[in-house]
Amino acid sequence: MQHKVAITGMGIITAIGTTVDENLESLLQGKHGLTRLTQLETVHSPDIFVGEIKWTNEELIDRLDLPSDNSFTRTALLGAYAAKQAIDSAGIEDINAYKTGLISSTSVGGMDFTEKYFYDYFDKPETRKYITSHHGGDSSKKIADYLGIESVVTTISTACSSAANAIMLGCRLIQSGKLDRVIVGGADAMSKFTINGFKTLMILSDEYNAPFDQNRKGLNLGEAAAYLVLESERAITESGKTVLGYVCGYGNANDAFHQTASSQEGEGAFLAMQKALQLAGIQPSEINYVNAHGTATGNNDLSEGRALLRVFNDEVPDMSSTKPYTGHTLAAAGGIEAVFSLLAIKHNVVYPNLNFKTPMQEFNLIPQTKMVYKPIEYVLSNSFGFGGNCSTVIFSKHGVNKRDEPVKSDNTN
Repeated sequence: MQHKVAITGMGIITAIGTTVDENLESLLQGKHGLTRLTQLETVHSPDIFVGEIKWTNEELIDRLDLPSDNSFTRTALLGAYAAKQAIDSAGIEDINAYKTGLISSTSVGGMDFTEKYFYDYFDKPETRKYITSHHGGDSSKKIADYLGIESVVTTISTACSSAANAIMLGCRLIQSGKLDRVIVGGADAMSKFTINGFKTLMILSDEYNAPFDQNRKGLNLGEAAAYLVLESERAITESGKTVLGYVCGYGNANDAFHQTASSQEGEGAFLAMQKALQLAGIQPSEINYVNAHGTATGNNDLSEGRALLRVFNDEVPDMSSTKPYTGHTLAAAGGIEAVFSLLAIKHNVVYPNLNFKTPMQEFNLIPQTKMVYKPIEYVLSNSFGFGGNCSTVIFSKHGVNKRDEPVKSDNTN
């Protein structure tokens, strides 16, 4: 990639922590956040585990200092909280000092409120504001207004690859010179619709999810939000900011195989990883850690595993899925795992793949099951969505290729 894009801030809220530091501590301790469902009333509560954030909407409203008559859905509340963290982390005081945009992503949107108030629409006018907050773009607009962003604001909804695609679009807007700074990521709240939908697909596990295990039974849903601050070379040069890492490659592909399943050979995943490596200008052997999509469903782990073996010619580097910690956070997953990837680079650590016991029969692919500390220069992060939308983002420690002069960074080996 001709000009790598600098990352100067990040913010996150998940079931394992409400800040970047809390999430890191949980990862290093091998502490997951999966529990029974408490925030929603559903007949499935006793049967499934979820990655639920225990703060209520009222607590989030208080922390964001919003007026009592606001129309923020839970998705918007989580998104605004994480995005504000990212802005503060980047030390941004004047959000519009540079041309700044927001690329946010969601799959749930405001449906956690519309499913609650739908039947009250005609009898209770005070609830109608939540019905109009249903669509995915509403949460993006509210987050942008909360942050004071006046330039480009848009929403991406490509299922579970959404936040990864938001990162890609943010990079392209910076590389094209259209923006100097972009806040990118995603947010999704828990909702009955998604619980019922995944239950209908028969891919929700009644146990803790176990990615890449022969006896995996399915995924655990999670709710979360995470955002990165991307900045142009001009912006970081003028401000003298410390850089957390860089986006050095990305790729998106679609295997067009099935509406809710990837091809058995992982064609879309293979092409996305291949494109990302080509754009980064590095060899597969230079990747130090793969943060796999790893949903613990029968289809994903088989498909992704075969794609990884193809890309890395059977020499897959240390790899693990972090979804056993947070649950599968849908559109937010690529943002969550981007933060985890940057933390892996900063702290030179590979997180263990929790709950793994038995290798899959189809191939010899063993995820990392213990914490490993080693120098990490490049992390490859996968995010694959329904409809075959496959995305890969590669994060790096340094801002230029080895032949070039390095840019200031707070990362050291």
